[in-house]
Amino acid sequence: MTRASTTALLDAAAESGTAVGAFNVIHLESAEAIAAGAEAAGLPVIMQISENCVRYHGALAPIALATRAIADAAAVPVALHLDHATDTALVDEAIGLGFDSIMYDGAHLDYDANCATTAEVVRRAHDAGIAVEAELGEIGGKDGAHAPGVRTDPAEAVEFTALTGIDALAVAVGSSHAMVERTSRLDLALIARLAEVVPVPLVLHGSSGVADDEIRRGVAAGMRKVNISTHLNSVFTAAVRETLTENPSLVDSRKYLAPAREAFAAEAARLLTLLAGRGGE
Repeated sequence: MTRASTTALLDAAAESGTAVGAFNVIHLESAEAIAAGAEAAGLPVIMQISENCVRYHGALAPIALATRAIADAAAVPVALHLDHATDTALVDEAIGLGFDSIMYDGAHLDYDANCATTAEVVRRAHDAGIAVEAELGEIGGKDGAHAPGVRTDPAEAVEFTALTGIDALAVAVGSSHAMVERTSRLDLALIARLAEVVPVPLVLHGSSGVADDEIRRGVAAGMRKVNISTHLNSVFTAAVRETLTENPSLVDSRKYLAPAREAFAAEAARLLTLLAGRGGE
């Protein structure tokens, strides 16, 4: 299967009123699990490698090339995406490695600087045929600061999109990053308003803290890309703990990573089915 264009996946989601799942790669097992889950669901997926993941591995190329190989071999469309990059040198490296899209996160900058830097990233990425997602304003939970009151202003979002030329916009609508409990409530009226006026697909970050029914409502209101990482990591880690508790003498890491990979894949398939409007329970 030829690797997918992120833009094509988002356009198809917009046309069908669904959303594409974007799941974070932490290590080889998670990349394999994402591909297996997408194949089990028979649905496309976006594999994301974050700047934090790059720090963990010490370099982008090894984990990116391994992930790309898994994406290329998948039986369903898979796009490769750089997530939450604040370092423009990392963005340039991802462009050189042939990522399908990148997310430049300039939310830590003031508005004018975010616009200028994002626009320059867009220029370089578009020259290479790569789509760009950006973020306007800080989404709650970044750097440990839980800020549930943060909201994206529709007029500012429209202006930011026009000034930068981005292809997708991550918006603050009530979710928070790195949540381990699924208790966030989305501002559905704001999502609907943003979807009405912003001319590019909307992206929901911090979706691990959003329950299934709330995710369904968010997609119905207009979210087209839904990022989920912490929740899938929790499923993976719980499976590792269960296996080691039941078999405390295990020393072969494959014996506890394999069932964790299977649990991750099963939950990824369920979430993709949910986002495609086919149930997910």
